[in-house]
Amino acid sequence: MVTGGASGIGEACIRMFAAEGASVVVADLLDEEAGVLCRAIRDEGGKATFIHLDVSQEAQWSAAIYELREKLGRLDVLVNSAGISGFVHDRENTAYLDRIMAIHLRGCFLAIKHGAPAIARSGGGAIVTLSSIAAYEGFEGQHMGYNAAKAGVLAMTRCAAGEYARQGVRVNSVVPGLMTPMRTSVVSADPVMRARFFERVPINREGTAEEAAKAVLFLSSDEASYLTGADLVVDGGYTAYTY
Repeated sequence: MVTGGASGIGEACIRMFAAEGASVVVADLLDEEAGVLCRAIRDEGGKATFIHLDVSQEAQWSAAIYELREKLGRLDVLVNSAGISGFVHDRENTAYLDRIMAIHLRGCFLAIKHGAPAIARSGGGAIVTLSSIAAYEGFEGQHMGYNAAKAGVLAMTRCAAGEYARQGVRVNSVVPGLMTPMRTSVVSADPVMRARFFERVPINREGTAEEAAKAVLFLSSDEASYLTGADLVVDGGYTAYTY
């Protein structure tokens, strides 16, 4: 199950998991896009289901997990990828702060609260949260609430890793750097702004959704069986080296 699975990194995860033979669940608010994605996967011989989900609403989480178990019988992996951009013009907008916190932080909390027990009942598995290098440092043009929320995702991930390890549930985080702009990006979609950002990336280019999804796939697999509470940074060296 991938939240925010209809676009961006979430979509890349869905396609990658499906290619590996998994039965995938696209959990998203984008009904039309999710439907197109699921049909494409089924046309290629894969197994894909769509569940409408607002990650900030607990009642919808309860319903989504119930529907998933009714249709598929079990949950092995949950990827919490739903999110909105932190790059907006009004960086002191309180209403946007509330929205960021509801989607990124409350959404992560609810994903773990409802996903971990379901995975434990299936015999164990993995939860992967999506944070950001904004958890480590501020960026020009970014709402500070986004930084706070993404730092909170890392803290929540570490705490959950300890709480659920003995139930067979590993909880890790992928920390993307400067990637292809999100659907909701405003400031960071500006070519001048992006060029200035990439001057600090040692690999000298933006990352792709597929590169982040490969990290998610690894953390979800048995190859990462002794990894929990980890932050896997995928940022082209941005946070490792300062020019």
